[in-house]
Amino acid sequence: MATRPRRGDHESPERTSHEEARVAETLKKGSRVTGAARDKLAADLKKKYDSGASIRALAEETGRSYGFVHRMLSESGVTLRGRGGATRGKKAASA
Repeated sequence: MATRPRRGDHESPERTSHEEARVAETLKKGSRVTGAARDKLAADLKKKYDSGASIRALAEETGRSYGFVHRMLSESGVTLRGRGGATRGKKAASA
């Protein structure tokens, strides 16, 4: 019987980006982020989110939780995107 990974064991070993390694070094998982480091992280997350990255992808990249990244984006004044997928309502008028 295969064991399921423990909660929080979702980091992939394939990360090779220098920037991701730098972020992981400076922000230990679960450590408190305050002051200038918090402002810089918020700005980086905002830029990447505005470029199309998902909250889940940002959470995985930084080693933080979905909720943490969501809160940082909200505090930065980002307009969060909808969940996507099928939407209900009137169909667009076809010509």
